[in-house]
Amino acid sequence: MKQGLRATLVCLALAAGLCSAHAAPAERNSLPIQIKSSELVTDSAAKTATFIGKVSARQGDVTIYSDKLVINYGADSQEVEKVEAFGNVRIVQGDRHGEAGHAVYDNKGGKIILDGNPKVFQGEDVITGKVITYFVDEQRSVVTGAPEEPVRAVIHPKEKGKSGGAKP
Repeated sequence: MKQGLRATLVCLALAAGLCSAHAAPAERNSLPIQIKSSELVTDSAAKTATFIGKVSARQGDVTIYSDKLVINYGADSQEVEKVEAFGNVRIVQGDRHGEAGHAVYDNKGGKIILDGNPKVFQGEDVITGKVITYFVDEQRSVVTGAPEEPVRAVIHPKEKGKSGGAKP
């Protein structure tokens, strides 16, 4: 369970564009995960672990907040199939953070989907759309919009001589 949670936290962080050049995912995977919530419900038959109420999951310099975090396991109880974060989802690392009403990590599909008014911020820069999808193995993302929710990006120019860093 601990190994699956590590992978999940790293992948959710990547989806929100929060990967740090200073802490590679392999390094972060070796760090302990601290999860706090008001309640934990496990169901061996359904192969789920559900953290409910003021959930915070921290590994290294990445913290994920949500109202509820549900982890779904496969036939091998060590393998995470899917992780869903519901309600007030925030992923924070330094000056970068992502927000959404809902986030799903699909381990088999190798992708993370943020929906429910998703936004990714770095400093003053922001990208929004209807759905933000991050393809973990390909290290690429797609932001899709809809007529009522177009893709929007606000990117502020960096001053010469200052470190620009990666965009969200």
